[in-house]
Amino acid sequence: MLPILFGLASAAIWGAGDFTGGMASRKTGTFQAVVYSEIFGVIIILVVALLVWQPVPALDIWALSAVAGAFGTTGLLLLYYSMTKGMMSIAAPVSALLAALLPVVVGFFTESPATLLTFIGFAFALAAIWLISQSKDGVKNIFSHIADLRMSLLAGIGFGCYFVLIHAATRTSVIWPMAASRLGGILILVVYMTFRRESWKVERVAWPLIFLNGILDIGGNLFFVLAGQLGRLDISAVLSSLYPGSTVILAWIFLKERLSRTQWIGIFAAMIAIVLFTL
Repeated sequence: MLPILFGLASAAIWGAGDFTGGMASRKTGTFQAVVYSEIFGVIIILVVALLVWQPVPALDIWALSAVAGAFGTTGLLLLYYSMTKGMMSIAAPVSALLAALLPVVVGFFTESPATLLTFIGFAFALAAIWLISQSKDGVKNIFSHIADLRMSLLAGIGFGCYFVLIHAATRTSVIWPMAASRLGGILILVVYMTFRRESWKVERVAWPLIFLNGILDIGGNLFFVLAGQLGRLDISAVLSSLYPGSTVILAWIFLKERLSRTQWIGIFAAMIAIVLFTL
C-alpha cells in the first residue's frame, strides 16, 4: 500500500503545483513562473541536502539526473507550446497518457511481469487520465487537431523519459539526484529564455504563488521517487500521472469551474484503478 499512497500523494501534489503554477503564469507569464519556481526548488533541495548530508553520488548519477531534468523541462515547454495552439483540452491528456505509457513499457521489460489485475488497473488509470483532463468538448475536437498533436506527444515523451531516468538515478540516493535534475531543467530554461529574449521580470503579486509552486513541485517529485523505490516504476508513474485530477478539483473548489460528467467518470475510473492496484 505504501508505494500506492506515495504515488497518489505525488499526483495530488503535482496537480496542486500545476494549479498554483497556472495561477502564477496568469499574473506574470509562463516561463518566468517556471524558471523562478525551479530556482527556488533547487535552493530548497540544496539546503535539505546540507542538513541531511546524504553521501554524494557518483558522476554518472549526476549526469543521468541532469538529463532527466532536461527531458522533464523540455516536455513542459513543449506542452505549453502546444497549449498556445488552441488545444489545451487535449494537450494535457495526450501528454499525460504518453508519460504514463512509456514507463509501463519500460517496466514490462525491466521488472517482473505485472499481474492481470494490475494490467486492468493500468487500463482504468489511463482512461481516467484522459477523461479527467477533458473539457466539455475536448473529445470531439481531437479529430480536428490530429495533425497538431505532435507537440503534445513529444511533451509526453519528455515526461515519460523523466520518469524512467529519475527512477534509475534515485535507486540508492534521493536528495542529490533531485538537485541535479533541477539544475538540468534550469539550464534548459535559461538557454530557452535567453534565445527567445524573454523578460526576466516578475510581477510582485506572483511571488507567493511561485514559491508555493516550487515547494509543491519538489514534494511531488519526492513522493514519485519514494513510490518508485518501494514499488514498481510502472505503477508509480501511472498513479503520478493522475495529477490532472488534482488540478481539476482545485479549479472546481477555488475558481468555481464546473466538472463535466466526463470528468466525474474519469475520477470514478481512477478510484477503480487504485483498488485494482492494491489487490
